[in-house]
Order: sequence, then structure tokens, then C-alpha cells
Amino acid sequence: MALNRKSRCCVVIVFLLASFQSVADTAIDARHFEDPVMAERYRDLTASLRCPKCDAQAIDSSDSPVAADMRERVAMMLRDGRADKEILDFMANRFGEFVLYNPRLDGRTWLLWALPAALVAGGAMIVIAFVRARRHRRVRPLSEEERTRLSSLIHRHREGSE
Repeated sequence: MALNRKSRCCVVIVFLLASFQSVADTAIDARHFEDPVMAERYRDLTASLRCPKCDAQAIDSSDSPVAADMRERVAMMLRDGRADKEILDFMANRFGEFVLYNPRLDGRTWLLWALPAALVAGGAMIVIAFVRARRHRRVRPLSEEERTRLSSLIHRHREGSE
């Protein structure tokens, strides 16, 4: 079954467009650094920054325009000789602490880190106090009438189970 000239042209165009799309996708994410240490820093930084528009996705794997802009900014700042901390601080100041997968430990985050531990410690103290209070509670002895009633109940129970 021979394809006519028009059909062959359409097939060639489809294959060309498909190949250009894959080249375009890889070109967006490709950052060329001559220094392998710089390339590793770039990978680490883009993996440690969260996309502000995506749900739980790092900017290194996000297709959003914001993530692409953030990747470009990271690459530019690395080429300018900025330190990793400077880059992370810049991104956090621009987009908020949300973009940091490893948030900084400051006054606001201390509460988030310490609150669960404080709640567990408080709960443990309440349980310990409750156990100690029950252990030291005095039990009054049974009266003669209560002892007689208890003995009769025990005796009835034993007779019923035999």
C-alpha cells in the first residue's frame, strides 16, 4: 500500500514536530555548567526548592512557568558566584518560607518543632500524676456487713459454677 505524496508529507511533519517537542522539553531543563561541582549544586538547590504553584513538587521536576523562572534564577545566581545560602534566602524572601523543603529553624519554626514534644511530655506527666495518685489512694476497709455480703456472693458464685 503506497502512500501518496500528501500522506507522506503529513507523516514526516508529525514525526518532525514530535522530535522538536522532545528537544524543546530537554532544552528547558538543561543547564550546562562546565564545573561538575556547580552542576551538582544546581541539582541540589533545584531539588530542595518547592514550586509555589504545584502540590508538593520540587522545581527541578515541575513544568510550571514559575518553576522554570526559579530554575533560571538559580542558574544565574550560581553563575554569579552566589553561595547556596544566599540563593535559598533570596528564594524564601521572594516566595515565602513555603518554597524551602528544609525550613530554617527560627522563632516561628521553633514552636512548630517544640510543640509536639511539649504535648507528649505534658501528656506523660499527666499519666504519671494520675498513676501516682491512684497508687497512693487509701482504701477504707470493708465493714462487717459488706464482708458478709461479699462472702455470700462469692459462695453463691462458686456453687453455681460447680
